[in-house]
Amino acid sequence: MQASRNDRPAMSNTWYYQSTQEYEVLCKPQFQALDSISHGSNLYIKSEPYCPLDSSSASGSCTTIFNSPNGHESRSPVTESCVTDDLNEFRNKLRQLESVMLSDLYEDAENGKLLVGNGIVELPDIEIWKEMVEGVPKRDLKEVLIACANAVSNNEVSTARFLISELQQMVSVAGEPIQRLGAYMLEGLVARLSCSGSSICKEPASDDLLSYTNILYEICPYFKFGYMSANGAIAEAMKDEKRIHIIDFRIVQGSQWVPLIQAFAKRPGGPPHIRITGFHDSTSKLHIVGKRLCKLAKAYNVPFEFHTEVGIESFRAQPGESLAVNFAFVLHRMPDESVSTQNHRDRVLRLVKSMNPKVVTLVEQESNTNTAPFYPRFLEALEYYHAMFESIDITLPRQHKKRINVEQHCLARDVVNIIACEGNERVERHELLGKWKLRFSMAGFSPSPMSPVVNGTIKRLLNNYSERYRVEERDGALYLGWMNRDLVASCAWK
Repeated sequence: MQASRNDRPAMSNTWYYQSTQEYEVLCKPQFQALDSISHGSNLYIKSEPYCPLDSSSASGSCTTIFNSPNGHESRSPVTESCVTDDLNEFRNKLRQLESVMLSDLYEDAENGKLLVGNGIVELPDIEIWKEMVEGVPKRDLKEVLIACANAVSNNEVSTARFLISELQQMVSVAGEPIQRLGAYMLEGLVARLSCSGSSICKEPASDDLLSYTNILYEICPYFKFGYMSANGAIAEAMKDEKRIHIIDFRIVQGSQWVPLIQAFAKRPGGPPHIRITGFHDSTSKLHIVGKRLCKLAKAYNVPFEFHTEVGIESFRAQPGESLAVNFAFVLHRMPDESVSTQNHRDRVLRLVKSMNPKVVTLVEQESNTNTAPFYPRFLEALEYYHAMFESIDITLPRQHKKRINVEQHCLARDVVNIIACEGNERVERHELLGKWKLRFSMAGFSPSPMSPVVNGTIKRLLNNYSERYRVEERDGALYLGWMNRDLVASCAWK
């Protein structure tokens, strides 16, 4: 028996007007920069448009998604009349849904109608609305995110927009881990609907990125774990060599080489001559990195050279050098056979093998987002980054400006790229270590198990963080995880 209106708590009619306003906002995806959002408030806007990671890239254009007569999905600019018609239709459905939510419900199965109080509401898609009213947990953020992603995946645009309006009231860049991650996943869903993912995934200025990366390096052990395990493998392979050449395909700020230079400086018999070649899209960004490493090596009396290269094809080895190649958090950004017939991912591995390196190190995120379709990829990203955001939560306070900047500039762009982009525009294409092993084996490499000394060093490192981190050695590789989720895998090849 249904409860009477007198027994039911009063509900404000502001729900309908708020939802209508938010729908009008969503039709114009000009996002406000996350930097400008008050960090103590929720990440949602009622009177101003949503904002991207980079507000300067917002185009202000609106795209609608519809099905063409031949069954293919199409996208086209929205005209004023199109927006008005769509808005009126959505307003009508919101009024009907409001009636359903605020009134006693009686289902007349014989006539196929829904009785609302003393009246009748006929809804062609009543099953959809009933599912939304009865089936979606109103305050379970994770479930609403999943429901929204499912709607986006099935091109159910009206349902997706309704759930987006719900999510806007539930996420916060200064909230709990799932709320913070939800803010960026919501941004990815909105960007996917508006086809604007590629325009908001650009990296910040190089100086800012170096600063944010350094902070992330200090507050959680993922990067440090990867770099230390790679350094250990290189030090072990090169312990008797006089001249060492290290190729780093993503040198970033170069901090990972500081401990290695210091370790070689203490080697019995004197340090070796070290040459590091850093690859980058623009060699000008590496000038400061090289200058800093040269200064450090001089202070430790280590013979040292630093070079930069734009492409691997221009690289030339020198006689008498033992070569080490470091692939740390870089290979997943190279397109493979699913993106390009050139398959740069496997091509680079074959080129490196032809250089006859003594050791090659691989460090990658243990996640599967490369060839997975959108919906399972969304679920994988939700699980993976939720664990990462939880681990960051124990290091810096939720209101801390540095933590917000690190998550926004080092992690959020990856999340948005995974969710909003496809084809060449999606550069975050992670693979599980099992797939990497197959690629290395096909390129002619053989495994080089990690030294027990490296394993012990990594485990001691984690003692400075949290007991919920764990390190496991499996099949010659090291895995760093948060509780029962593997996050980073590291291994060596020869």
